[in-house]
Amino acid sequence: MKALSVVFGCMVGLLSFAQAQRPFGDACLGTWTGTMYIYRQGAVKDSVPVRHTVARTADPNAWTWKTEYLSPKHPVVKDYVLRLKDPAKGIYVTDEGNGIELADHLFGNKLYSVFETQGIVLTATYELSGNQLIFEVTSGRKQAAASQEVTTFSVDNLQRVVFRR
Repeated sequence: MKALSVVFGCMVGLLSFAQAQRPFGDACLGTWTGTMYIYRQGAVKDSVPVRHTVARTADPNAWTWKTEYLSPKHPVVKDYVLRLKDPAKGIYVTDEGNGIELADHLFGNKLYSVFETQGIVLTATYELSGNQLIFEVTSGRKQAAASQEVTTFSVDNLQRVVFRR
């Protein structure tokens, strides 16, 4: 029980830190480039050059959040909007368009999102670390229940890119 109190205290401290800093979108302004490495079950399977552009919009609480996967064979553009929903709680939303919005939670310099689609659980993070923006996405599926109290999920895939401005 004491350990739970310590964890809760740390979480409150991180949340307080998140409230005191400038919006995450402002901290990420600019054009970032890097290489995304795609892992499957622990081994690199592919890589692709990536460009990520963050710019202000007319709304002071929204930023363009555009990611371009610069594959010669299969280029993809993800043109999203990052919105600050609740500054006091560090809650953001990634608006993918077509009514799809992903909840994001800021702790310190790291933005977290966890969601499920078509039976696959994904975690996505953006972390500002010095002059780098680190983007990671993991994906996996629900595992067979070993206990009624705990549900576990695999981590089958990882996409990771270290961006630099």
